[in-house]
Parts: sequence; structure tokens; C-alpha cells
Amino acid sequence: MNNFEKQLEDYKKETHIEPREEKIQETIRKSKEAFFRAEEEKTLSYYEFVLGQFRLIRKRWWFFQIVLLVFLWLILISVKDDAYVQRSLGIIASLFVILIIPELWKNRTCQSMEIESSAYFSLRQIYATRMLLFGLADILFLSVFMGISISVLHFNMLDLLIQFLFPMTITACICFHTLCCKRLNETAAVALCIAWSSVWLFIVLNDSVYTRITIPIWIFLSALSVIYLGAVIYQTLKMSTNYWEVSVHGIEIN
Repeated sequence: MNNFEKQLEDYKKETHIEPREEKIQETIRKSKEAFFRAEEEKTLSYYEFVLGQFRLIRKRWWFFQIVLLVFLWLILISVKDDAYVQRSLGIIASLFVILIIPELWKNRTCQSMEIESSAYFSLRQIYATRMLLFGLADILFLSVFMGISISVLHFNMLDLLIQFLFPMTITACICFHTLCCKRLNETAAVALCIAWSSVWLFIVLNDSVYTRITIPIWIFLSALSVIYLGAVIYQTLKMSTNYWEVSVHGIEIN
């Protein structure tokens, strides 16, 4: 038995290989190159990336937006001659925008932004794609709603612009401006949107205030809100890399 153990010890000494640092580094380098070559062959095209983001978006928020517009349509049919109800379209418009908040904030809420940042496509591209998909869907929903309202209920296009699109645009500005602030969460965004809805409700239900704002002023304010919305969306995409929950060195951001 002792002879066998001695043979094992001699065999270990003969087969022992001293690691060489340069060979280890060469192996690591070649492994990385092989990995990158394999990943390059599997890189998603932009079309596949957009399709993947479309699948990741929870469709229930689009469903809720459609239900909200149908509910608004039923109200307008039943009380289409009530001027105060028509002016209050802005409240529904604010809710329409609020429904996109959970989806745009979900990677911050789930703390998955660092994982997304390690992907081939950047956070900026991810946010841009989600905004594009929501924008296209909302444009479709609103186009159908406004087209039916104008043709069936004989709504004036300018009235829809003032009473629905203007407060909706302001709400969107609030949402995206809040998204730019990494210290504010989706709860703060919803609270600010509700506060704006209260201000809008006061304006439309107060004849002395509402009638003093002339059509040119409404058009100017609407154009200004659209310009600001474009600016704040651009700022959101530009600041997207600053939304991480931890810093580069692993120190948590309070």
C-alpha cells in the first residue's frame, strides 16, 4: 500500500504543470474573441429589436386606453349638448396619458436598468423604441376617436384640440419631465398629473376664466406645449443613462 501511495505521489509530481500567466491571458483573449464572434452572428436587427420590445410591452395598458376612450364616447353621446361635460374632456385626456406611466417606468420600478444597459442595444434605444410604439398606438387610438367624434357627433376640430389634445399634451409634458428626474418615481408623476387635472378642471368650469382665453391664445399654448413635449422627450432620451439605481463603482444612489 505504501508503494502504491508513493507511485501516486510521483505521478502527481510528474504531471504537475506550473501555470504561465501569459498563456492564461492568451486563453482569456481567445475565449473573448470566440464569444464575440458567436454573439455577432446572433445580433438582432432593428426590426427584430422593435418586435421584441413590442412583445415585452404589457398590452393591458393599451386595452385600458381603449376602454377609457369608449367610456368617453358613451358620455359624449348621452350628454353631447352639455358644454361643461365637453370642457371636462381634459380629465379623461390626463387619465389617457397616465396609463402609459407604469410601462415607461417598469425597468426603474423592477430595478432592471443595469441589466438592460449590458445588452447590445442601449437604454436610449430601448426608451426610444417604447416611446415610438406607445406613440404609434396612441396616435391610432386618438385618430379613430377624433374621426368618429367629428363625423358622428359633429364636434369642431378646434374644440377637440382645446378640450382634449391640449390638456393631454400638458400631461405628457409632466410625465416626461418627471421621468427626467431620477429622484422622482411614478407615484410623483401620477400625483403631478392629478394636480394638473385639478387646475384644468378649475379653468374649464370657471366661465370668467375660460371665456377670457381667446382662440389665438389656445393655439399658441397648444403649439408651445407640443414644442416643450418634443424638448422634454429629447431630454429624457439624452438623460437615460443617468437612471441607474447604482453608480459605476457600485455605490447606491440615495
